[in-house]
Amino acid sequence: MIELKDVHKTYLLGGAPVRALRGVSLSIESGDFVAIMGPSGSGKSTLLHLLGLLDTPDQGSYRLFGDEISGLNENELAKLRSNRIGFVFQQFNLLPRVSALENVELPLLYAGHRFDRSGAQNLLERVGLGERLLHRPNQLSGGQQQRVAIARALINQPSVILADEPTGNLDSAAAVEIVELLKKLNAQGITLVIVTHEEEIAAHAARIIRLRDGVIQSDQRLRAPPTVSRPSQPEHPPRRGSSGIFDLFQYVREGLKALCANKIRSALSALGILIGVGSVVAMLALGHGAQESIRKQLAGLGSNLLVLRSGAFRRHGVVLETGAVTRLSEDDATRIRKGVPGVKEVCASVNGRGQVSYARNNWSTEILGTEPSYARIRSALPLIGRFLTEDENRSRRRVAVIGTTVLRQLFGDANPIGETIKINKGSFQVIGVLPERGATGWRDQDDIIIVPLKTAMRRLLGKDYVDSIDIEAVSAEAVEQTRQAVQDLMISRHRVPLSQQEDAFEVRSMAEIQEAVSGSSRTMGFLLASIAAISLLVGGIGIMNIMLVSVTERTREIGLRKALGARRRDLMLQFLAEAVVVSVTGGALGILLGCGATWLLTNLAGWTTSVSPASVALAFFFSAAVGIIFGLYPARKAAVLSPIDALRYE
Repeated sequence: MIELKDVHKTYLLGGAPVRALRGVSLSIESGDFVAIMGPSGSGKSTLLHLLGLLDTPDQGSYRLFGDEISGLNENELAKLRSNRIGFVFQQFNLLPRVSALENVELPLLYAGHRFDRSGAQNLLERVGLGERLLHRPNQLSGGQQQRVAIARALINQPSVILADEPTGNLDSAAAVEIVELLKKLNAQGITLVIVTHEEEIAAHAARIIRLRDGVIQSDQRLRAPPTVSRPSQPEHPPRRGSSGIFDLFQYVREGLKALCANKIRSALSALGILIGVGSVVAMLALGHGAQESIRKQLAGLGSNLLVLRSGAFRRHGVVLETGAVTRLSEDDATRIRKGVPGVKEVCASVNGRGQVSYARNNWSTEILGTEPSYARIRSALPLIGRFLTEDENRSRRRVAVIGTTVLRQLFGDANPIGETIKINKGSFQVIGVLPERGATGWRDQDDIIIVPLKTAMRRLLGKDYVDSIDIEAVSAEAVEQTRQAVQDLMISRHRVPLSQQEDAFEVRSMAEIQEAVSGSSRTMGFLLASIAAISLLVGGIGIMNIMLVSVTERTREIGLRKALGARRRDLMLQFLAEAVVVSVTGGALGILLGCGATWLLTNLAGWTTSVSPASVALAFFFSAAVGIIFGLYPARKAAVLSPIDALRYE
């Protein structure tokens, strides 16, 4: 079964070489019971580690079941440890926060077998622990813990069991029980190799090998090994891949156990992700809400609306004020209405500011003089009362439609319809209240009073020109053609010189304004989300730090898992699963936090917010990505540890 020829092993301790084994040669038959003895530093533990594939010789040959193991890679060695070799450690090396049954099941995860709870339960009953299945190691005596370790070594039906001082930490009565148990296993055909320094324990073996200074001093056969029908290389089920859903579930399950063992630390790790995801959700909701608010405010403008204004000329390199050379007139609006194809509605407007008062209340507001078509073009049909009529415009009637801000300042909750207000000391009758549009960062759209165009020009503002002309095209597709036709008409009517035609008039599409404002809003939303994402980055760094601490604290556990057959991939997936569980848990709670913060912003601060499913999904998957990215380095650090170095870590 085992054959070593001229095996050497040297360690560096403090920079000085220590020759642990010096040309050891031996062979062990199937079914034998071998005790390896020697004083401290003789090399007996090193020899056992080489036999168990936890370490590799510097030189020499090691054949296991006739196959040379020196050319095997790490995964192939892990497979042999998992399916051919069982370990019983002096320190028991049981996972402290799981039950005896779960400790026994652990090797099945790395052997690729389905968890066989009944098989693990039967093994614990065989070693006399049938009533202690769910007890944790700290609830068991030393002898009972060693029995759990023996049951764990047997779960994958190994060909050989290697025991390092299996009775070293036990009292005499427990030691006798463990030796009798090992003898029964040997009688059933399992090869036993134990390291011990006790003569009475070694006396139970069929063969005693004594080491001193890394050299075999004697090899004494006490009795012939039992004749067994067990084949020297039993058939084991092939190891299946570890990429199935079941394996992923088991890695997550193992990760949850490890995280629950350090609840406060895990909670603090998740807290960073929680705050980051909550910030992202809240900031995206705030940005999305701002975009929705602006979209609603601009919806009334229409995507097929053009606004004509006088341009600003340059004279001798100096930019003159808007309208310094040419002015728009009511006749221009009439000519556009009648002479430009593709025009649906036209509305001329003038604007200025005025002082308005009612009873003892007064307010400075914007005055807009316009035509009746304004209500249709700008979707400004009053919620209360009515809009201006053409007859009122022609006869310069003193009537007014007020915005909701003016309504609150002058009338409070009272009904304003039919009441008389003073605008620049002139009396005007309120005939309607405009729908609420809301405030932007630079202007309150509800702080306005609308009066007939001719009334504003002749009686309020003293203007003989109009400031702007709104033009509604018949369709969005006709906007560009209509824009060019209006531009050409204005240049022709006002006889603008060729050198000044480019800047003479400004014809802007509301679609352009909407796009510009929406673009600014999106940029602000991205900026807010980027600032919030910094919190996620900090949370990810926190996860990496905690996982690195976890790797350091659990170094011996990592060595144990490797001794039981864990490959690099298995350990990487387990530690990644832990990082992802932390980040996903924090992400899920962060989504709830973000939704709660959004609710507070809406109901207490009065801000417009909107939580979109896309932002929630983005925050959730981003939190999972943070766990994967920042968990990779700690996971890799755990995976590349040598099993023997990890087991020796203090």
